[in-house]
Amino acid sequence: MATLSSFEDAPLVAADVVRGVSRLFWRLGAAALTEVPLGNGRRADVLALDDAGRLTLVEIKVSMADLRGDAKWPEYLDYCDRYFWAVPAGFPLDPFEEAWFLPERAGLIVADRYDAAVVRDAPWVALNAARRKAETLRFARRAAERLMWAADPQLAAVD
Repeated sequence: MATLSSFEDAPLVAADVVRGVSRLFWRLGAAALTEVPLGNGRRADVLALDDAGRLTLVEIKVSMADLRGDAKWPEYLDYCDRYFWAVPAGFPLDPFEEAWFLPERAGLIVADRYDAAVVRDAPWVALNAARRKAETLRFARRAAERLMWAADPQLAAVD
């Protein structure tokens, strides 16, 4: 049987990073959702909405292969006011300084299963008003659906 210490020593997976990132946003006054569909058909790993109505999108990477193979990430930039990469502690940070990863536009978060820290902040780049409204409504509906499904799991099967 596994002991608590063996779980704490286990390599971090994406779910651990998501948990740490979500806790970071909660401390910063933002509510986060995970696996959020966007208007362009992509899905954000984490999308957070702050009290000013600004959207922060976070793309989680736990392997170099996943990072290097991700050619779609620039498509997220039109769906948030700021963008972050998030990686587990110990992940190489040097690649995020390369021009392809737009260090002037994309921030960097290091997370574990308990919390996260912003290593490089991301600039705020305001969404246009129509996109903000559409994505904020999509965020709110997704949050409400998840609450409804939690209260009545059979609803998810009703379509």
